[in-house]
Amino acid sequence: MASNLLRGFHSVVKGRRVIYGDRIISLGGSVKYRQADVSVRHTSGSSNLWHRTNQNQINQMEKRTLQTERRPSLFSDRSQLKYARRLVIKLGSAVITREDEHGLALGRLASIVEQVAECQLEGRDCIMVTSGAVAFGKQKLTQELLMSLSMRETLSPKDHTREDAGSIEPRAAAAVGQSGLMSLYDAMFAQYGVKIAQGISIKDNDSLAAMVAAEIQADLLILMSDVDGIYNKPPWEDGAKLMSTYTTNDRNVIQFGKKSKVGTGGMDSKVSAATWALDRGVSVVICNGTQEKAIKTIIGGRKVGTFFTETGPGSGQTAPVEILAENARLGSRVLQTLSADQRADAVNILADLIVSKQSFILEANGLDLNEANKTGLAKPLQSRLSLTPSKLKGLSVGLKQIADSSHKNVGRVLRRTQLADGLQLTQVTVPIGVLLVIFESRPDSLVQISALAMASANGCLLKGGKEAVNSNKALMELVKEALGTVGAANAISLVSTREEISDLLSMDKHIDLIIPRGSSELVRNIQQQSQNIPVLGHAEGICHVFVDKDADLEKALKIIKDSKCDYPAACNAMETLLIHRDLMNGDFFQSACNMLKEEGVKIFSGPKLNKLLTFGPTVAKSMRHEYSALECCIEVVDSVNEAIDHIHTYGSAHTDVIVTENDDTARSFQQQVDSACVFHNASSRFADGFRFGLGAEVGISTARIHARGPVGVEGLLTSKWILNGTDHAAADFAEGGSRRWIHETLPI
Repeated sequence: MASNLLRGFHSVVKGRRVIYGDRIISLGGSVKYRQADVSVRHTSGSSNLWHRTNQNQINQMEKRTLQTERRPSLFSDRSQLKYARRLVIKLGSAVITREDEHGLALGRLASIVEQVAECQLEGRDCIMVTSGAVAFGKQKLTQELLMSLSMRETLSPKDHTREDAGSIEPRAAAAVGQSGLMSLYDAMFAQYGVKIAQGISIKDNDSLAAMVAAEIQADLLILMSDVDGIYNKPPWEDGAKLMSTYTTNDRNVIQFGKKSKVGTGGMDSKVSAATWALDRGVSVVICNGTQEKAIKTIIGGRKVGTFFTETGPGSGQTAPVEILAENARLGSRVLQTLSADQRADAVNILADLIVSKQSFILEANGLDLNEANKTGLAKPLQSRLSLTPSKLKGLSVGLKQIADSSHKNVGRVLRRTQLADGLQLTQVTVPIGVLLVIFESRPDSLVQISALAMASANGCLLKGGKEAVNSNKALMELVKEALGTVGAANAISLVSTREEISDLLSMDKHIDLIIPRGSSELVRNIQQQSQNIPVLGHAEGICHVFVDKDADLEKALKIIKDSKCDYPAACNAMETLLIHRDLMNGDFFQSACNMLKEEGVKIFSGPKLNKLLTFGPTVAKSMRHEYSALECCIEVVDSVNEAIDHIHTYGSAHTDVIVTENDDTARSFQQQVDSACVFHNASSRFADGFRFGLGAEVGISTARIHARGPVGVEGLLTSKWILNGTDHAAADFAEGGSRRWIHETLPI
């Protein structure tokens, strides 16, 4: 038996995919090895000779692993875990045991088996250390007890089985449950064409998993328990915080709580095993095994549980995003304590730095542009990525406007009410808190958003695209320098590009508002993924220009050209031109087409226009499409009401324009079109925070709550109520009370 066990273990060292279990299960190798799988089976705990042999095997393994030359951990960041080829996965008792502790949580176990089998079939070597024999044995013994009861005892309202089960000796339960657990795993893995074998048993599976991981030089060890990861103190205590990353330096800041009610090892043993494995070059994640798809999510690089790494402070890595968010919250509170003049000074300093350090910025931007050319970044995105002296000058002017506006934002009184004698209520503006702004390509967005956050006293996390990594880093240095002059350098931070957006979207305890700026796909994905944090933005910019029958046609051509051609990649560029049918009788349609073609615009036709033409532009695949390029669609409508209906059907509630000399028609259009911006005789390109006099915009919102259109400083504010009284109590105003309501509106 011992020789079989040894062969089973050495098959792991030779590269077979083995699952060790309860306790050890081993998966078969790849297809070419399956006929040569080593199957090792034993009865549980019935022989002293077996236990001595078992312990000798453990001692030999531990001796080998202790003598193994220590190697650095393969992975320093979660994003690298997708490259893990050899995994050890340990399932704690609480993960696979039902809440009543009598039997296994089969649904959860089946999900874990499916994930392990998928990893196996992907070509990864998987080893699984599993508990559960005691719980499975208790279930079987309880059933045997029930079968042995007399009819009288069975019908008794008193539950004898639960009482008697509580006294079942764990070793007896393990002995009974061992074979059943193996059979269950065998059946589950057989569904995926994966064979298993059983190996050695040991009481502390955390230590066993760590030793096996070190012995086979695994890339990753996953310890699954019934808690989300490592907390700085027991999770049920006030102030407990989940640590997404753990280094050996953190050992002294952790307080360990009690052990699991169904397992033999507590979190202390898991941390000890994890750090022991980490010292031997194995990356470790401790996570909640009850979380759906935990294994696959971890391998995907997501922030699940606690990641153990040798990389600590001062190693060149950025601080965890949770720390950046907490710093942003504290920084926001610092900004709130400043006077409006101090916040304005910080923004003005940033505006001056943009000009004085122009060469520093353009040098960094040049690196990004060179890389964009090499990688073939789309031309519209390269246009957004590019910074020029004129862009920086305009950016500085916009920041000065933001600085000027900061004098009338935070702390502005919205209303005052005298509720009763000596009881006065005031509503004042305050910052929202911590913003997460995710943007693509445009590095100038970073500076605009930072200035708006400074002026509105909001903390901010900025997540830029990798295509602008050098530009963003350079500009963030200037933002930090400006913030440092008022003691709030950490109020705004740039999130590392290694952070998964999906991780950031789950941080509802740290982030109050998400603002996406970029492609419609980016915005739509963020809106769909963010379940608990509100999102301010627009998914699409499908903007229309409607030329009414009473339009000045020269004005119309000028507005159409600017709306489409000034900056076709912008979200406020015209995508569909609507022409009143009456204008098809003259030269206007031909003039509009010729003008657009001269500008290099590719034209598509709507279905109604296509029916009017013998020869004409290709029919558009969809009337609801954002081209974001020198392309547009032209459609014919019979009336202003049909134009309004078309916009409501195919538009995105961003910006829509009417060109007409009939003021009544224009007024009706502007009242009825339900878009964030509705213009009369003006280009759609005016939908912009700078052009609106806001200095800049943090984004454009098509939502119908909080803020719509270009969002400047005011869109980043909310309010709070301040009540001043003397000794007022609500009971004073009850019937027969000593005080009466006044509710008098006071001047602001």
